[in-house]
Amino acid sequence: MPAMFPNKQDVSAWQRWELGSFETKRPAPSGTAAPATNLPTVEDIERIHRDAHKQGYDAGYEEGTARARMEALRLHTLVEQLDGALAALDQQVAEELLGLSLEVARRVVRQAIKARPEAILDVVREALNQLPQQHAAIHLHPEDAALVRSHLGDQLDHLGHRIVEEPGQARGGLRIEAGASQLDASLASRWQRAVESIGASAEWVEPQA
Repeated sequence: MPAMFPNKQDVSAWQRWELGSFETKRPAPSGTAAPATNLPTVEDIERIHRDAHKQGYDAGYEEGTARARMEALRLHTLVEQLDGALAALDQQVAEELLGLSLEVARRVVRQAIKARPEAILDVVREALNQLPQQHAAIHLHPEDAALVRSHLGDQLDHLGHRIVEEPGQARGGLRIEAGASQLDASLASRWQRAVESIGASAEWVEPQA
């Protein structure tokens, strides 16, 4: 037959369990709120991620734009410098070509005088036509003087002109004195006028003997 009353050990265990299991909780004092912990939601985390990504993108965009502007400015400066260099090079090449052309022309004239010395006759006639009708002294290189005498001597004597040999005068040129008038038809002066007519500047240099 079971015992009507529990033994002492059972009572003590039961009491301990009862007290531990049904402990009365006292309410928190009025005006005091229990601390709350709000963890971020998935939406919050995604928003934070989007904001951080946008801020990083904006900062990178501004930096990239600034670098692009600086690079564009540097390239523009280089292009301007290149244009200036090309223009200077074009001018230099043009001047060199002109100088080369004039040198070739000088040599052609010299060769023409050697090949056709009688061209001095036309120079004498043209020069006399530019002076008033009066006696003139025609200064010529000695070899040209001999050539003019043999072809135009009688005609010049009839008009009262005389031929003067001038060793310093280059072949193909002459100088005429007629009273107070003078005409410089030397090869150097004629060359200079021809060169200036094309906007250039180049002296006629006689070859060394």
